[in-house]
Order: sequence, then C-alpha cells, then structure tokens
Amino acid sequence: MSSTPVYIICSPRPQVGKTLIARLLGEFLLLKNGDVVCYDINLKEPSLLDYLPRITETADVIDTYGKMQLMDRVIVNDGIAKVIDLGYHAFDEFFRMCDQIGLMKEALRRRVSPVILYVADTDRASVHGYQTLQGMIPPNALVVIDNEFVVRGELPPVMTGSRVLRFRALPVFLKTYIDRLTFSFTGYLRQERDSSTELHQWIRRNYTTFRDLELSMLLQRG
Repeated sequence: MSSTPVYIICSPRPQVGKTLIARLLGEFLLLKNGDVVCYDINLKEPSLLDYLPRITETADVIDTYGKMQLMDRVIVNDGIAKVIDLGYHAFDEFFRMCDQIGLMKEALRRRVSPVILYVADTDRASVHGYQTLQGMIPPNALVVIDNEFVVRGELPPVMTGSRVLRFRALPVFLKTYIDRLTFSFTGYLRQERDSSTELHQWIRRNYTTFRDLELSMLLQRG
C-alpha cells in the first residue's frame, strides 16, 4: 500500500495566510481524491473549521492526551490525505512533540509521508522558526510558502534553499470576496464560466501548484 500524505501548514507568526493555504489545499484534495480530513489547531476565528466544517475536525496539543489523540488520527496509512492547519500559538509545542516522539521516523515506519508547508514572513521569529525545522525535518519534506500578500519582496536568504511555492497576491476586493465563510474555491471554478477572470486563473494556478507538489512527492517516495 502506498504511503499517505500529511500536510502540516504552519508558521510561528499570525496573519500570514496560513488558513487560506489550508483551505485551498483541503478543497484541492477533496476535488482530486474525493476525500480528505483536515485538522484545525487554532485559537482565532474564523478558522478552518468555519470554512470547511464537513471535512474538518478540531484538535489541540495543549496536553499529552490531546497530542496523542491527534497523532493516533494522523499517523495512519489509510490512503486519505490529511491537512493540519497549525495555529501559530501551537507551533513550538507541536514541533517539540514531533521531535520527542520521532515523528518522521515513526511516520516512515507506518508508511505516512509528512510534508511541512512553512508559510514565510521576513521577521526574526519566522527565520528562527524555519531554522528550527531545518534541524528536524528532512529537506525533501520541508516546503516554503511564499505568500506575496505577506512577503512583499524577497524571501529571507536562509529560506531559499528549500522548495518554494509562490502564491500571488489578489487585489483587496477579491481577497475580501474569498474570505467569506460561504465561499468555495472549487465551487467558483464550477460556477464561473469565464475562465479568463483573475480569480478563476488564480485558483487554477494554485491547484496546479499543489498537483505538481503531490507528483514530486510521489516520485521521491517511489
């Protein structure tokens, strides 16, 4: 049986577009595979659970029980891709736990493939957080997200050594439109017949980015 991917979307900083990336990825995987399970580890609302309630469960890493519950649900090779939207408040504790339990080795043993999608910023905390992950995550499992709405310019040089996925910034009026709790990216693609609209092309481009990432991960595992 092939390995099951687990995408962990994270940043030690708030307001970097982490939940937006999780929404896009969750909807892409649902469209492509017909099934996906998302986990929402956030304090602030609206969160992933508000946007994708049918495929999202809440989780926490505050205590040992919560950590073990999450790992028991995530590190399982059941063929269903997982997406974890990791709130900035839980960043340090989550990866401390991953280091303690040897997440990467345990995942390999169970034929699960974690992929860390690190949403970049240019501040010191973001650079430090990335360097922390470099010390515990294999290079092929650490991917930097360059959200142009947040990073207005070049990425910190230390982050350019990883694979980088770039997401273009939308105009503010479109950003407001997609931030509505009722908005669906896949729904928009199906309903909007004019494929030349900026939003249509933006969604398709991002879905293609995720498809290419998934294919590259399959090749690496193969």
